[in-house]
Amino acid sequence: MKRGKKYTETVKKYDRAVFHPLPNALDLLKTLSYAKFDESVDLSVKLNLKKNQSVRDTVVLPNQFKGEKRVLVFCKGEKEKEAQEAGAAFVGADDLIEKIKGGWLDFDVAVATPDMMKDVGKLGMVLGRRGLMPNPKTGTVTFDIKTALAELKKGRVEFRADKTGVVHLAVGRVSMDSAKVAENIQTVIAEIKRKKPVDAKGDFIQTISVSSTMGPGIWVKSEE
Repeated sequence: MKRGKKYTETVKKYDRAVFHPLPNALDLLKTLSYAKFDESVDLSVKLNLKKNQSVRDTVVLPNQFKGEKRVLVFCKGEKEKEAQEAGAAFVGADDLIEKIKGGWLDFDVAVATPDMMKDVGKLGMVLGRRGLMPNPKTGTVTFDIKTALAELKKGRVEFRADKTGVVHLAVGRVSMDSAKVAENIQTVIAEIKRKKPVDAKGDFIQTISVSSTMGPGIWVKSEE
């Protein structure tokens, strides 16, 4: 993969083989940031997983760093009022399904009551590709709309290991206080450890790294 001149110059400024304590890694990340926008701080955690094992869940980050999410709720009847009062940006049933079939996707996360999933499932090709399909494992298929929206507004995010066993997600902004970003990272790692498969062997967490949107990765010392 071809890298730009600024990236190449940045890589020369530090030893990429060194593993840093988390606070030091975040301080280094800030000094290496060169983009003209407020980059996200991205966390990558390589897990020791077998092919038949998976890690997926949600976690509420203690320190928010994104704007308020536009939540769409698929529901009917009295649940529509609950969703509206809870602050959903869009509420509906068949009308929203048809709108999405037509190409509309102007929302950040979708929640659905269980009774709606038979119809919402027809949008699998559209929502699935964009990571927007409601799922019981992530708490987005539920009759408790009020609680789901409250947690999403607090900063609940989904994490999942990809096919190579890596969990990758944004945990802050370069402009944030490093202590707050560290708290978010520690919260995610603690939750990942809690999801360790019972039959997992050896060291569960193999490597941890942080990077800015445009910057190189920095190894973090694991506390495990």
